[in-house]
This record gives sequence, C-alpha cells and structure tokens, in this order.
Amino acid sequence: MDNKTMEQVMEKAEVLVEALPYIQRFNRKIIVVKYGGSAMIDEELKQHVIQDVTLLKLVGFKPIIVHGGGKDISKWVEKSGQTPEFVNGLRKTDANTMEIAEMVLNRVNKSLVSLVQELGVNAIGISGKDGNLLSVEKKFSEGQDIGYVGEITEVNPKILFDLLEKDFLPIVCPIGLDKNYDTYNINADDAACAIAKAVSAEKLAFLTDTAGVCKDPDDESSLISELTISEAQGLIDDGTISGGMIPKMRSCMDAIDKGVQRVHILDGRVAHCLLLEIFTNKGIGTAILNDNANRYYVD
Repeated sequence: MDNKTMEQVMEKAEVLVEALPYIQRFNRKIIVVKYGGSAMIDEELKQHVIQDVTLLKLVGFKPIIVHGGGKDISKWVEKSGQTPEFVNGLRKTDANTMEIAEMVLNRVNKSLVSLVQELGVNAIGISGKDGNLLSVEKKFSEGQDIGYVGEITEVNPKILFDLLEKDFLPIVCPIGLDKNYDTYNINADDAACAIAKAVSAEKLAFLTDTAGVCKDPDDESSLISELTISEAQGLIDDGTISGGMIPKMRSCMDAIDKGVQRVHILDGRVAHCLLLEIFTNKGIGTAILNDNANRYYVD
C-alpha cells in the first residue's frame, strides 16, 4: 500500500473515531428530521438525505422523518387551473387545494418510503390522520381565514412509539383531522416540532435552504455553531434573525422549552449535512440549546 493510499485509509479511520462518541451518546435516542426545501427537489440531494437517515437508523438512532411538499403542491394546483395563494407565508387552502395537497403529500410520502426500503431499512409512511396522530383546529393568519390549514392541538405519539419499537422508520406527512373529522393541511415545521415534543426527541433537525444562523445574514462564514435560547431571543430582538427565520426560530425555542434536547438548523443543499452535523465535533449548521446545556463547541 503506497503512502497516498495509506493516508486516505487513515483519514477514513479518523472520521469513524470522531463519530464514535456521538454514536454512543445517541444510541437508541429519537431524532426527528424535518425534510423540505431544495433537498426534496434535487434527486441527488434526496438520495443523500435518505442515506443519512438510513445510516442513523442502522447505527442505533431512532429517526422519524416529517416531510413537506409545498413546491409539488403549488405545481399541481397550477396544473388544475388555479393560482397558488399565500397569506403571511401560509398557503390559502380551499377544499380543492386541500384535496390536491393530500394527494401530493401522500405521493411524496410513499416515494420516500420506497427510497428507504431500497437501502434495506423497513419504513412505514403515515399521515397525521392515522391513529389520531395529529389533531388540529382551524388556523387563522392574523385574523384572516385561510381555509383548511390546521393548528395542532394534540399529538398522539402511540403509533410512532409502536413503529419505533417494532424497528420501523416512520415517515409522516403533515395532514391532520379536526374534531369534526375534516382534513387539514399543516405546516411541516409545526408538525415536526409538535411530534418532537410529544416523543421527547433528543434532537430535531430542520433541513433548510440556509446555512444556519449567521451573525451577518449576508456572510455564511459568520455561521453560529451553537446558540442558546437567550442568545437566539437577543438576535431576534436586534434584527439579526428576521423574516421567515423568526417563526422557525420561535418553533425551535419552543421545542427546546418543551424538552427537546437540541434543535439543528442545517443547509439541506449540502450533501450529507445530517451526518456532518451530528457526527463531527463542530458540525456545519446551527444547534439551538437550552441556556444551561453543555456546549459541544464554542465560537
């Protein structure tokens, strides 16, 4: 074996050694992955995400995927002759749009199941309607009626615990029922947060189209690796965190407050971002943690 080949082999060994304490620490722990953004559209990135989650399962994690499908829904709404409408960032969902959304989300759900199955792991796709997983009430956007959009009122995690216990990987599409058993579309970020809280997840990871939280939003090199709830609130107050990142950050903070140990905001456009964040010392995204939690890395 020549020197170059030996160096490559040693580099691989070092990667595995660096991952070992994280594998030990999170063995048999639940991690919820909110899957959306570009990573759902780009086929190569999609393969990487599924490989990452499958590997997490095989090394002892208990992953749960919660997925969106907004771009596909908009595409099919347009094909039906309608124009997608949004109010304050939320999709206005009439009865016809709700029917399209459920069809599209279930199609996405089963395609993800197939990808996981191809890698030798048993997955089961479920809707929030199954087993009363996600109960909702009608959601309003700043007082405006936006149709069949649901606010989660209760999570019944029994079906998820049962699937995890039987060694399945659950894949959840964000559709729920209200008390009259009407069907509602749910924001996937909200669904992932609610599920993570209900199952007392060790980690909740958001795959986004941003590098994470940066001190300078226009400079990705200013990425903040770890952020406490108090620090996050300070960045909201001073305007560093703004726009669409504010509701996502508030969801992260609420999840931490309700018992989730760490929430990770990751750039889903980076191949194998989940593995890089979870199994390396510094990671590549931003981890949100409680004020009294131990930091892994300090900038």
